[in-house]
Amino acid sequence: MVFIQKKKLLIVDDSAFMRKLIGDFFNESNVIEVVGIARNGKDAIQKIKALKPDVVTMDVEMPEMNGLDALKQIMSETPTAVVMLSSTTQKGTEITMQAMEYGAVDFVAKPSGTISLDLHKIKDELVTKVENAASVTISKLSKSNTTAPLATTSHQYEKKVLEVQTPTSKRVQNWSKTNRKMVLIGTSTGGPRALQEVITKLPKDMKAPVLIVQHMPAGFTKSLAERLNQLAEIVVKEAENGDILRDGHAYIAPGGFHMKIHKIGSTYSIVLDNEEAPRAGHRPAVDVLFEDNSRYNDFDKIAVIMTGMGSDGSKGLQQLKKNGNVVAIAESSKTCIVYGMPKAAVETNLVNEVVELDNIAKAIIQYLP
Repeated sequence: MVFIQKKKLLIVDDSAFMRKLIGDFFNESNVIEVVGIARNGKDAIQKIKALKPDVVTMDVEMPEMNGLDALKQIMSETPTAVVMLSSTTQKGTEITMQAMEYGAVDFVAKPSGTISLDLHKIKDELVTKVENAASVTISKLSKSNTTAPLATTSHQYEKKVLEVQTPTSKRVQNWSKTNRKMVLIGTSTGGPRALQEVITKLPKDMKAPVLIVQHMPAGFTKSLAERLNQLAEIVVKEAENGDILRDGHAYIAPGGFHMKIHKIGSTYSIVLDNEEAPRAGHRPAVDVLFEDNSRYNDFDKIAVIMTGMGSDGSKGLQQLKKNGNVVAIAESSKTCIVYGMPKAAVETNLVNEVVELDNIAKAIIQYLP
């Protein structure tokens, strides 16, 4: 019988009830062992130094020192995988976006506020995200400066040589710089930081719209869009039904809706669908975005798959490649917080370039008019 060393979890929450509830979720886990609890951020920092946990669940709103301030100090002094527990209020979603920027691996939205008596509704999600976070390479998290945003804006961007480091690199045949273009991006765990790194390097005069699927619940996608819009040169917004696709604009699929497009004359508009079932638990799903887009071949597509658990996007990529000119870019395992979605895409043998995160924007731009 093989003995597997369990990963150590520290639970941080100012409510004793919530600490007990979260701890109980891991009683049957073969992967995670709860090694301690902390009442606030200050307590958490001391416990992390003493217990050296592999992963931490951290409440956002706590007295004395809140989760965000604690996270900044943790990532600066003792980088550790952190999963944030957040409320779905506007303030809660904005703080969560900042937490992802400062280095949190992931987050879970509490179903009903600070003290969620119905926390069992998100038990499976929390357990899965904690187990995943426990295996993340910490050096990839602590890359960000914890006192400033991770990304620089595009006019500060120092151009680097595009590194394509994969034996599967394939040039796209018949790629025309003059054809209409559309950029499609799919990402999940680690995506908010990765998107910030890419979107802030795209020029405002880029000759293509950008459609983005980031696995997130409703509310959080809006905060993400607003955050990126503040930092980017292009316009970034949460997609709305009927939005006309415009060059130099990025549209993020709202949580709970698949994102599709509809052609009217020579223009395209956004169609949001909350009736089609989730794919592998995801709505929006990258597969749905890609598959729907494959129905149109009067523009060329640049499909980008970045950090995330699972394989969302790889089936859709196969559909995309069957119809029209498509270049596929996958994020390198060297920079992915979680090398799941890009790995699945590469395994289809349809990816044209595997690129490290800080070069993805340059890889996209080289295919645009």
